[in-house]
Amino acid sequence: MTLLTGIQNYAKSIPSEVKESKGIHELTVIVAERKAFLSTQKLQYVAKFHILDDQKLVRFCEMLKESGAGISTGGDLDSSPGFGFKTETYKSGGAGREGSIEQQSSLFGKKYEYRFDFKNVRSKIEELARVEGYQFQLKFTFKDL
Repeated sequence: MTLLTGIQNYAKSIPSEVKESKGIHELTVIVAERKAFLSTQKLQYVAKFHILDDQKLVRFCEMLKESGAGISTGGDLDSSPGFGFKTETYKSGGAGREGSIEQQSSLFGKKYEYRFDFKNVRSKIEELARVEGYQFQLKFTFKDL
């Protein structure tokens, strides 16, 4: 089994899938989603990684992405009435993002009652890389991959 196949199999168990574009692989997990009358709001965990087979190296970066779109009555998606659209991102640092989402973000003015362990995803990909003989590097931004 190759490293990429191992990561793809793990992604299915989260559930997620791995997509590739220009050599960079992306794993996205919808952590929370809320749909209301004519609006949607979503919180996603995004991990991107670059497998450098010739160097036996995996470069990894992760972030939380929050977005919402739709008709707003004011204050829900933005502060003005009418059409609202909001996108925010929260990037993890060099040590990665740890802890629960309740500690990281208060999404849409409401505390969600769930847990998503960011460290688990990162640790599993690192473990799979090391088993295949790859080094694992955390990067600060996606452009560093």
